[in-house]
Amino acid sequence: MSTFPSGEQWVLRHGRQVATVVEVGGGLRTYTVGGVDVVAGYAADEVCRSGRGQVLMPWPNRVRGGRYTFAGADHQVAITEIPLSNANHGLVRWLPWQLHWHADDWSALTVRARLHPQPGWDGILDVSVNYVLDSGGLTVSAHAVNVGGSPVPFGYGAHPYVALGETSLAEVELTVPAAQEVLVDDTMIPTGTAPVRPEMDFRHPRALGSTSLDTAYTGLERTRDGGAWGVVVGGLATGDVTVWGGPGLDWAQVFTAKGADSGVDGVRGIAVEPMSCPSNAFNSGDGLVVLDPGQSWSGTWGIAPALLG
Repeated sequence: MSTFPSGEQWVLRHGRQVATVVEVGGGLRTYTVGGVDVVAGYAADEVCRSGRGQVLMPWPNRVRGGRYTFAGADHQVAITEIPLSNANHGLVRWLPWQLHWHADDWSALTVRARLHPQPGWDGILDVSVNYVLDSGGLTVSAHAVNVGGSPVPFGYGAHPYVALGETSLAEVELTVPAAQEVLVDDTMIPTGTAPVRPEMDFRHPRALGSTSLDTAYTGLERTRDGGAWGVVVGGLATGDVTVWGGPGLDWAQVFTAKGADSGVDGVRGIAVEPMSCPSNAFNSGDGLVVLDPGQSWSGTWGIAPALLG
């Protein structure tokens, strides 16, 4: 019996589409159409690096110094981003998740996990993610319910990388329908939200050129079916890829550093991260959800590749 670093591998199929969901973190390891990578994933014998396809709960992005105050109590979670002394991307991305359900034809499945109390985190959450392949692409629905006895702070994010293939990073055409960007300090902690600056404005599609992004956007225009926004990674030899976010996902982080032409950490992709709140929301309160006992939160996002056309 082979044991993979990412645990059990659950494979979804629909027509020419194939996606792999993994036990470790419940994340998306691969997504292809006709054998062509739509996301920059990782091999079954690799450990996930750079957050590729991971589920980010109960917060996306960073908590400054791993410290926050909630309900009058101070908390300190582990520092996981050592260079900047922050706690990054939540507490569930290395947990073992279980396969809860799958469709008879394996075009859809649901994975779930329970987040127990630990240093700096007092809550108990049941979390689940549903993955569906259909004619429109990949749809991902995340769900969290507070099964503990006291309120907890909560945020969600996803971390897919759109694969660039042979397209150089400078030639990628990006569309981000956002009126505002989040400004950050030298530890990548937000200092405020402001109208998008000209060099960061991608409301009209244009090539990245020399622009480097590790930027959260908000004020997103929702024009897709169901009131979703869509960030388009275009100019690819394989056609445009749209990452979209539905209601409750009011922020999108765009991260380009791993798209370098030489490759970084084995990744050649641009991360487009649907989020319910920006970085450091446990301290700022921006977009933060407070889940009372028994209360739940849900959000849906997806990937629509032009390869399906």
